[in-house]
Amino acid sequence: MPKLADDLSMTLNTRLNSLTPSRIRAFDEKASKIPGIIKLTIGEPDLDTPEHVKQAAIDDINANDSHYAPQAGKPELLDAISAYLKRSLNLDYDPQTEICVTVGATGALNDVFMSILNPGDKILVPTPVWALYFQLIKLTGATPVQIDTSKDGFVLTPEHLEEVLNGEGKGAKAIILTDPSNPTGRVYPADTLKKLAKIIAKYQLFSITDEIYGELVYDGNVHHSLSEYIPERNILISGLSKAYAMTGWRLGYIAAPSQIMKSIRKVNAFLVTSVTDNVQAAAIEALNNGQNDPLESREIYENRLKFMKSGLEKLGFEMSTPQGAFYIFAKIPDEFGQDDEAFANELATKAKVGVTPGRYFGKGGEGYIRLSYASSTEQLKEALKRIEKYVKNI
Repeated sequence: MPKLADDLSMTLNTRLNSLTPSRIRAFDEKASKIPGIIKLTIGEPDLDTPEHVKQAAIDDINANDSHYAPQAGKPELLDAISAYLKRSLNLDYDPQTEICVTVGATGALNDVFMSILNPGDKILVPTPVWALYFQLIKLTGATPVQIDTSKDGFVLTPEHLEEVLNGEGKGAKAIILTDPSNPTGRVYPADTLKKLAKIIAKYQLFSITDEIYGELVYDGNVHHSLSEYIPERNILISGLSKAYAMTGWRLGYIAAPSQIMKSIRKVNAFLVTSVTDNVQAAAIEALNNGQNDPLESREIYENRLKFMKSGLEKLGFEMSTPQGAFYIFAKIPDEFGQDDEAFANELATKAKVGVTPGRYFGKGGEGYIRLSYASSTEQLKEALKRIEKYVKNI
């Protein structure tokens, strides 16, 4: 087994020294070793990819579609994404110049950050948020400026944004919003987005919206995008992982003005060359012929949300009502203190229920836990029973 030469050991990329592996994944791996545990830790749909989508990929393989695809994506898929954005959000993006297909939304984030951020730049990140943002931003040499939204019901207000832009975030180049939110499940109302858009334009920022959960909104809420209000500034990221239960397929996309898309497509080509052929074939089928698939998923998730929310509130957990995605971000009852990491460890070892500590999602997450209800109803019922027994015994 080879050992790295001693004279090379100090020549690695020093930026990596400031980055830590995903604490969410590390906690999940540790919890996975507990026999009989029910894991509500990872945002992984328990539903299956629709059969017609899987069959499209199989047919593509059988047709020997095994050569390099165009680097920005197959023309048919670019057309399908453009049509979907028009259909769902009334957005107009030219498939030939304003859309790029990526390896998941994570690949899209890398493409965008590497395209617009330089060392020393600041980018505003409302928190709590999916913590991978911080590491990807730091890889570019830029600095994430966290904006704690916990006092505003986990929705960034226009007033708070302007306050940050005149304080810690002064001189920022960009802002990123996750809508619907991971981990809180909150959805930005159209009126709030309009007001945020005015401030973003006033301070001449790029905006980036991670809309991977856009199809999963509940209780009459409607998903909107900053691209509806500032399309000249916004870079929209989404994909098929969540709404179509296609996390392992790794299919994402970016929509943005052609001038910045030239750079995004260049970075994407450098990083991945092109996305797998049969995955693109599956995505074409999903977007063109699977409009009802997310509706079926949405109904299942909404029923689970109502069940879990009601059960947790009866046990003393508080939350800003989740309106989308498939997470509950619940405040730990006061009698258990505010050490969310200790509480999650206790819940895992004693109740055998895995949840994620809120502090892993940045400022404002302390004292909270994230529970994913992207698990079967049977597992959720058993998990709630175990949590109830643990809470009442303590």
